[in-house]
Amino acid sequence: MAQEKTTYCRICEPLCGMIATVEDGKLLSLRPDPHNPLSKGFACPKGIAFTEIVNDPDRVLHPLRRNKQGAFEQVSWETAMGEITSRLAAIHRRDGASAIGWYFGNPATFATGHALWAGMFLNLLRTPHVYSAGSQDVNNRFAASHFLYGNPVAAPIPDINRVQFLVIIGANPVVSHGSVMSSPRIREGLTAITKRGGRVLVIDPRRTETAREFDWQPIVPDTDALMLLSLLHVMFDEHLADEDRLDARSTGLATIKEVARSYSPEVTADRTGIDADTVRTLARELVSTERAAVYGRVGTSLGRTGTLTTALLDMVNLVAGNLDEVGGSMFGDLGIPGQRLGVTALQHVPNFAWAGRRSRIGNLPQILGTAPASVMAKEMTTPGPGQLKAMFISAGNPVLSVPNGSELSAALDDVELFVSLDIYQNETNANADFILPTTTMYERSDFLLPFQALFTTPFKQATEAVIAPRGEAREEWVIINELVAALATRAPLLGALHLWNRLSERIGKPWTPDRLSDLVIRMGAGGDRFGLRTPGLNLRKLVTRFPHGKIVSEHLTPGQLGGIVTYRGRKIRLDAPELIAELERLDTGHIDPSYPLRLIGMREIRSENSWQHNAPLLLRGGRTHAARMHPNDAQARDIAEGELVTVTSRHGQISLPVMLTEDIKPGVVAVPHGWGHNGAGGWTQANTAAANDLGTGGANVNALISSDPKDLERLAGMANMTGVPIEVTPLEQSIRAQLGAQTSELAEVRSTD
Repeated sequence: MAQEKTTYCRICEPLCGMIATVEDGKLLSLRPDPHNPLSKGFACPKGIAFTEIVNDPDRVLHPLRRNKQGAFEQVSWETAMGEITSRLAAIHRRDGASAIGWYFGNPATFATGHALWAGMFLNLLRTPHVYSAGSQDVNNRFAASHFLYGNPVAAPIPDINRVQFLVIIGANPVVSHGSVMSSPRIREGLTAITKRGGRVLVIDPRRTETAREFDWQPIVPDTDALMLLSLLHVMFDEHLADEDRLDARSTGLATIKEVARSYSPEVTADRTGIDADTVRTLARELVSTERAAVYGRVGTSLGRTGTLTTALLDMVNLVAGNLDEVGGSMFGDLGIPGQRLGVTALQHVPNFAWAGRRSRIGNLPQILGTAPASVMAKEMTTPGPGQLKAMFISAGNPVLSVPNGSELSAALDDVELFVSLDIYQNETNANADFILPTTTMYERSDFLLPFQALFTTPFKQATEAVIAPRGEAREEWVIINELVAALATRAPLLGALHLWNRLSERIGKPWTPDRLSDLVIRMGAGGDRFGLRTPGLNLRKLVTRFPHGKIVSEHLTPGQLGGIVTYRGRKIRLDAPELIAELERLDTGHIDPSYPLRLIGMREIRSENSWQHNAPLLLRGGRTHAARMHPNDAQARDIAEGELVTVTSRHGQISLPVMLTEDIKPGVVAVPHGWGHNGAGGWTQANTAAANDLGTGGANVNALISSDPKDLERLAGMANMTGVPIEVTPLEQSIRAQLGAQTSELAEVRSTD
């Protein structure tokens, strides 16, 4: 008989409530939970389609080992782990911990034990080779927070429920549902702003799905920092800012005032494409509106100066009087005693502090213990001490998500040991030595620690697994514990962790993600403080008495900066030399005539990076992977709607169809990320998705992006994925040009002979 179980989605940050229908241990369907206090019966197509991923016939359900012929064969867990740990120990014995590395993808953040256990294992192992999807997405948020607050995990979020004027820069929350912000039903939240007489303004090179519903201001890609500096210029020049209050809350005010002096709206207008009067009006409105906030995300993160841009977003909110204020840009609070002291202490731990370690290749800083993923391939192929020779990749497909995926694919072919922990065979693990099957979200319990301070309405929800793991799938943390045991005799800190694991098991209280979650819930906002607060929460109570989740506070609380800033005097630091030095990268804007257009990325409502293209429900209607281009740019190049084109940058080229739209600024081309399935993986639907005359699987936009360390953002090691100079030509013209070049080369060789 079918049962309905309350749970929640863990694909992206809103964490929408779901009802799972289960029969005989099989997940039959998923639907939105109407009783979830925040999502209130909403879920996006990706969440509803996840049943197809759990039950996908292409899922990896048993350990696989690549044989001498290059094909995968099923082996037992005992065989797989025995061989993996033996080879891993041998590499460690010969080359040390710095020969071992790990990359975890975006889904790792949405599994309680995954990223935490991987981070603990790798930090105690003391390898510098820890990588994550963060260096293609969010790491400069952590870097900017370090420079401003001395606290890398402090992340201001807009007070959606009370704001009157919200400026969204480089974000598309109607599609992303919020990023570095957990706000289910965010479209409804944004619409509520206008219903109460407020305004939402979207500043973006493309009229995104969010911009179509509100006000849109186009901007030239990768010029957000210039616009933000101009806003600061106006606020200071017109004496709109309360400088006495700023002096009381920050240091370095004189420096940032002097910097902003050079960036009047009249000076930056040609670069940003936004006229001076518009910028001046916006600055005045941000100051004069009682409840206003500026929010930026991926579009502001992936440029040449993403950390500076992210810091400037916070500075604009601060100077306008909207940081840590009701209806402005506010901070969530875990409610755990001693948070500030804990963060201050962690700042002195090399593996946690900004630039506590630097990459062997490129000398780039680590962020929260992770190095830039763009240099992984070079770390594998560059000889010398610290060369990466054993690689673990969990819940990730970096061949499609980091720049120059072909370089990474070739490098992975040559490492001594390559182990993938995943639910699919994909483009990255196609040549792994082992693929270990892992659970999906509905096959494990979860209380997601990283998002507790990011809810726009403070909220807690925990879930048990709704079905048992399919096949022989295991949770990542369980696999990691076996790796800890294997290296316990070689690495003293891992030995101590292994001893702790054994002792906790012996006394019947094994250290698990659930035990960690219970500790955080009890100590945090609304927690029972281990029985001192009788009505308070613990994990068991949250799961059994509040399965739909529990709101722990109606609103975010202002006045959090005192507990967040770790600098002396608890003042925000505006003049970090590293940030000021980034101004030199705001160059004169010289345009190479060979690459006159600018590339931006974009999200799609029925895609989540590269890993949801195997669900038939999400591919209905004939998905097309296409570049978006303004008709004026297409006409100038004799390109027609639907035509196959070649997009070329200094670093590579791709070919795909083009869609013409006036919902994009002239001179800009948008290409969705996450595509490029080439038949190498084992997912049937993904390899036949977005079919066109060029083949299947779409095109990998990251082939256009540089992985050269000198092209990475200096303060967070982020890849430069927006505003990239490109040219677009009809495919036939491109082929003719290539053939002409080859003919010329051949003629030159013959003449030399």
